[in-house]
Amino acid sequence: MSVAPVRRLPVRPDADQLRRQAKELLRAFRDGDPAALAEWHHHHPDARLDSAPHTDARLANARLANARLADAQLVLARSYQASSWTRLMQSVQLADAIWRDDLDEVRRLITAHRALRDEQVLIRRDSNWGPPMTYAANLGRDAIIRWLHAHGATDVESAAGRAALQGKVQTARMLYDMAGRPPIDDDALGGPAYTLSAEGTALLLSLGARAVDESGARLAPVAVVLETDGRNPEAKHAILAMYEQHGLVYPDTPTMALHRGRIDLLEAHIARDPLLLTRTFTHREIYPTSMGCREPLDATVGTPVGGSTLLHLCVDYDELEIARWLIAQGASVNAPSRVGASGFGGHTPLFNTVVSQPNFWMNYGKRGPFTAPFTELLLGQGANPNVRASLWKRLHPGHGDPARHDYRDVTPLSWGRRFHAPIFVSEPAMQRIRDAGGETQ
Repeated sequence: MSVAPVRRLPVRPDADQLRRQAKELLRAFRDGDPAALAEWHHHHPDARLDSAPHTDARLANARLANARLADAQLVLARSYQASSWTRLMQSVQLADAIWRDDLDEVRRLITAHRALRDEQVLIRRDSNWGPPMTYAANLGRDAIIRWLHAHGATDVESAAGRAALQGKVQTARMLYDMAGRPPIDDDALGGPAYTLSAEGTALLLSLGARAVDESGARLAPVAVVLETDGRNPEAKHAILAMYEQHGLVYPDTPTMALHRGRIDLLEAHIARDPLLLTRTFTHREIYPTSMGCREPLDATVGTPVGGSTLLHLCVDYDELEIARWLIAQGASVNAPSRVGASGFGGHTPLFNTVVSQPNFWMNYGKRGPFTAPFTELLLGQGANPNVRASLWKRLHPGHGDPARHDYRDVTPLSWGRRFHAPIFVSEPAMQRIRDAGGETQ
């Protein structure tokens, strides 16, 4: 018997999509699909036959043979950790009402079903979006928050943290006032650091969050800012600057200057060491332990950054202004990354334009019109569209297949064409390289 899948409601669940899922599950069950049978066996009360007397088992089998849509809806609801289809639909209706800022509908649902006030909107216990007040705080729904607070909701501090994480400054300030302005935990800055919310960071610092402790030791979550899978250079620079204004001292390195968006510091480094423009940097130099970064980890980025140049890093971190400046200073657009003992490496910044983290967010959000500014910049400065390199990649489990994949002797185009997680691949970049004579073999 196959293992029953674990389902998780999306942040904004869709009732019509769930109804379609239930119909598809019923059809798959009737067709004898192993996954559907496993799910049915795990979640349908009539399918628990192991300890049933023989006559009861026959009766249960007869019921399953005549399964109806209501049965499939129950199985689907329980796979989402809801007790019933009705309870699942209540969650969908409540989430939708909060998204639409419909206080009347929120009031109606919670008045009729009081338990909804304190239960996770998305049902699952590990949801970061929380009960209705916290869920509403993510979206800045102040009127709904005030009504919930007046009617007994107690997740005020959780809601305040989520509002800060999402950059909902007015909402966060209101919630901290509701909570009586409690002391800010030292780890509170981690939320807006992960989402690169400069507004949320500024709010928490103004409310007493600390970047350093009494002895000057780092408390600010610099590692989160450097390692987050989001990309927003201006916000990243602003957050790191705020930490500095609140007492944090950064290592004086070229990579840290790039993270901070400090061209003035990069200029000073290059004046001291002109070879810096061609130098490659280790993973540890890019992600320093002094800033709380973990052991070498090539987690979510598409093209490996360990062993690459400052120009490679600019592509992955979406630092277009710094990239232009580095090229103006003489950085080679065809500079290869370091080649390791096993022969992997040698890729130029053009590879990063094809497969990288900014592409993930472009494809994830389907933002347009799609452009490829780094690809155009590099090709316009003479980047070779047919340089070859060998790369290997293992993605973080949350971003796709976590297995290691090896790509030997690939061009930028064949790297993108063969890459096992297409959401990291930029089709506009691929097209620009094709137009420049790039080969796919």
